[in-house]
Amino acid sequence: MAASRKKWNEMAQLIVGIVAHTVLALAAMWGAAALWFRLPGTPNQRRLAVTGWSLVALVLVMLGAQGIWPASVVLLLLLAALLIWWFRLQPTHDRPWSADVVHLATGEVRGERLTLHHVRDFDWHTRDEADEHWEERSYDLERLDSVDMIVSSWGRPGVAHVMISFGFEGERFVLFSVEVRRLKGERFSEIGGFFRQYELAIVAADERDAVGLRTKVRGERVSIYRLHMSRRAMRSLLLAYVDEANALVESPRFYNTITANCTTLIFDMARGIGARLPFDYRLLVTDRLPGYAFKVGGLWPGHSLPELEAGGRIDERARQVHRAPDFSQRIREGVPGWESLHVGESEVVEERRGS
Repeated sequence: MAASRKKWNEMAQLIVGIVAHTVLALAAMWGAAALWFRLPGTPNQRRLAVTGWSLVALVLVMLGAQGIWPASVVLLLLLAALLIWWFRLQPTHDRPWSADVVHLATGEVRGERLTLHHVRDFDWHTRDEADEHWEERSYDLERLDSVDMIVSSWGRPGVAHVMISFGFEGERFVLFSVEVRRLKGERFSEIGGFFRQYELAIVAADERDAVGLRTKVRGERVSIYRLHMSRRAMRSLLLAYVDEANALVESPRFYNTITANCTTLIFDMARGIGARLPFDYRLLVTDRLPGYAFKVGGLWPGHSLPELEAGGRIDERARQVHRAPDFSQRIREGVPGWESLHVGESEVVEERRGS
């Protein structure tokens, strides 16, 4: 009996030791990635620092696995120092930003008039070159009558960018896009998004800019899905975007590939205005978001999901009408819910009475 108990104790200690040193090894790997993505300096300097960290951590993990416990203590102290540095990192607005995110959207409401500052309307020639134009635009909130979800994917499984566009009686549209705030010449990395490499940006843009960039210049697959919402919910969501944008200007935030991205912020804002939305894995696998929206009844009714997906493809049409004055109207031709670009007068009157 005693021998059996001793054997089980030894086995338990072995398992605990394996788990503990595995956790330490994974923590050391996380530390290497954190140093690579956030340590100041040139790539060669970061490469040297990451190599040094990795070698020291590897030696300490191996010594700790052999029962030399001071090695594990030293590694824990190094990890503690790294975490102190990590949590002292603060987002900022004061960096040399890429031209397309040099300004963040802000807005103000006076009566029924919404004024947005720094609405982007670039005419893109390449991924990095454009005729730059920022302007102030005003919108009559009483004319707000549509919300569209625009989904853009570029071939990576499970990954898509989601934007929300607000329409005013089919005549004017403003698109909001939650993006990474990149530095000049910097490229986006999904992995870097886990390691505080980017700040968060909320951009208000003309559809010819944001949609045209993704279709004409980047060659991405883009779809529009008209959302099924009451006028009151549309207004609440638009103002939630404005509030979130204003708050972001006051208090910068880090972008995070999982917790603070183009989808999770929309989800949080929708819940904030009272939508009862269950959590679903498709909120993380962003190219599946239309399926989630269909499941919760958020897409235009009367169509199956395959019909909405087929009718919502607009990239080819958008490439053909790039920068046309009526770009927003023409890309919606044939999109379910947009058989007519104007809500029927009886529906408008009835809904205004109900609200």
